[in-house]
Amino acid sequence: MLSYVKGGKIHTEKLPVPANEFPYDFPRYVNEDGNLYLIGHCRYSTSDLEFNQPIANDTTSVVHNGVLSQELPENWKELYGYDCITKNDTELLLHTIEENTSPLKKWKDASLSVCVLQDTKELKVFRNGKRPLYLTAMANGSIITSTADIAKRSNIVGVTTSIPMNLYLIFDEHLTMTVEKMNIEGAMDYQNYELR
Repeated sequence: MLSYVKGGKIHTEKLPVPANEFPYDFPRYVNEDGNLYLIGHCRYSTSDLEFNQPIANDTTSVVHNGVLSQELPENWKELYGYDCITKNDTELLLHTIEENTSPLKKWKDASLSVCVLQDTKELKVFRNGKRPLYLTAMANGSIITSTADIAKRSNIVGVTTSIPMNLYLIFDEHLTMTVEKMNIEGAMDYQNYELR
C-alpha cells in the first residue's frame, strides 16, 4: 500500500485489506529531517492479487497505473531480459529503473503513469500519453495523483495541474523540481485528444 524513506532506505508496508482499513501511522513515516517522502497505491493488482504495489527493494519503490505487458509472467525473462519474483508487471519498471534505462523510451508502447521514490529522498514522476497524472502544489509540499479529483475529494488545498506527457519531473529532498523532456517519435497524448 505504501513506501517511505527513513533511516536512509525504503520501507514498504502492504496488507491485503481495503484502503480504508489500512492502519496508517503517518507520524511513524516522517523522515528524520521532519519531511514525509512517501508513495502509495490503493488499487488492487490486475495481474495477480498476491503482488500488489508498491513494488520495491531497499533503494527504490515504484507505483504504476497502466499496463506494461499482457504476456504471461513466466515469459518475461525471455521477452524482456528481467528475472522477476512477482507476477505484477510493475516489477518490469523497477528493473528498468535499476539498470538506469528510460522507462518512457523502453516501454513507449505501454500505458504509463508512474511515481518512483528513491532512498535518496528523490521522487520522479512521469506519464506517457495513455494515462493521466496530476500534481497538486501546496504551501508545504506536493501531492501526485492519478486523477484530478482525488486531491479535491481529500480536501487538499492547493493548485492542481496536469503533468504533461513524456516529461520526467524530479523532486529532491528540498522540493526543488527539475524537468527532463523525452522526445519520443509519434507519441500522442490521448488524455487531451479531441475528435476532429
